[in-house]
Amino acid sequence: MKGWLCTLLLLESFVFVVQQQVDGGLAENEISQQLSNEDRRQNPPQTDSLRDEASTDSQQYCHLSFPDIHAALRELTATVTEQKAHIRALETQLREDLNKKTDEISNLTESQVEELRKENRDREIAFSASLMESGSGHIGPFTTDITLTYRNVFTNIGNAYNPITGIFTAPLKAAYMFTFSVYDHANPSTPSTVSIMKNGEKVVMAHGHQAQYVVNSSNGVVLILEVGDVVYVRLWSGRRIHDNLNNHNTFSGYLLFPLK
Repeated sequence: MKGWLCTLLLLESFVFVVQQQVDGGLAENEISQQLSNEDRRQNPPQTDSLRDEASTDSQQYCHLSFPDIHAALRELTATVTEQKAHIRALETQLREDLNKKTDEISNLTESQVEELRKENRDREIAFSASLMESGSGHIGPFTTDITLTYRNVFTNIGNAYNPITGIFTAPLKAAYMFTFSVYDHANPSTPSTVSIMKNGEKVVMAHGHQAQYVVNSSNGVVLILEVGDVVYVRLWSGRRIHDNLNNHNTFSGYLLFPLK
């Protein structure tokens, strides 16, 4: 019974000491002092009259078990100290890795934002224009087809439309929407006919013809264009249109979405 009591007291002391080490309350040299104090507490100085009587029990129980437990306590304390140092090193390494990853993500995000801004700028393509900047009058009829130049520009975002030539040039592969309209005073012998052209080929037309009042017509089309493809409007030979400051004849286009 005394042996178990002695062992429990030692283990209780060990738990206290190790807990102090884990909590940062004791240094290693302080632990050694604590263990030495425990040793003396378990084996206090005795008077001559009691020493002989206690010697047998002390040697039989506490002195026989304490050296082994004392060594185990020191070994476990050293292990706790080593593990604590290892945990601190891991915490430092994890903190450094986290900071590094945070910086990488921040830099990547800034690069992606700038790239998206550039892509959005490239996708900002739209134009709209009418035929005459000033005055009024007829255009046509001519003996051959002619390309109409819409010089009165309302909008030209991205500058893909050239008001001097009347030609839209695709800056990137994408789907584009184009619309156009025609207007003329009625003429029984001369209709009004224009077509949207893509790379020299007729795509869609707008046509009007009547003997009195006015002629109005319009049309539109979605085209898939490669980089450098051109789109413009042509007036057919032998046909005419009329425009004035009311801007009846227009040509417009804008990017719907890019394609890969």
